[in-house]
Amino acid sequence: MGHVVRDKPNKAEPASETRARYQDDLYTWVIQQVELLKAGRVTEIDAANIAEELADVGHEQYDKLESALAVVLMHLLKWDHQPELRSRSWVLTIREQRRRITRVLKKNPGLKPHVAEATADGYLDGRDRAAIETGLDDRAFPATCPYSWDDILNRPIDLDQAS
Repeated sequence: MGHVVRDKPNKAEPASETRARYQDDLYTWVIQQVELLKAGRVTEIDAANIAEELADVGHEQYDKLESALAVVLMHLLKWDHQPELRSRSWVLTIREQRRRITRVLKKNPGLKPHVAEATADGYLDGRDRAAIETGLDDRAFPATCPYSWDDILNRPIDLDQAS
């Protein structure tokens, strides 16, 4: 890969121009902010928008955890409420999403204190998805998550149990 030459940001660039660039061309704004930080020119960075972007990165990691939990919980509900329809696909989906949960928590140990909240939020989505996919009334499923953390990550869901 060749070295890309970029225009150096103007030291006198007005804050409004930086904000406009942030809103209109996120990629270029990011490159400029990285260059400013690497050069130690912290007085020139767009601190407010950098803080917003960093907060978004944190929220994205929580969302990954919650999403993987929702999928596992949906499939556990389907597994328990429609045993006659168990499939290899469900087993493999649960296995994959369990690995995703484990990876997200390994890469983001700061999320561990938020596992209960993510589980509760993920369960609501998983419950609705299970109702859609099974055709059962959502009241057929518990209002709150019936599974322990150990069940979510480790309860045996075997191919031997699937049709």
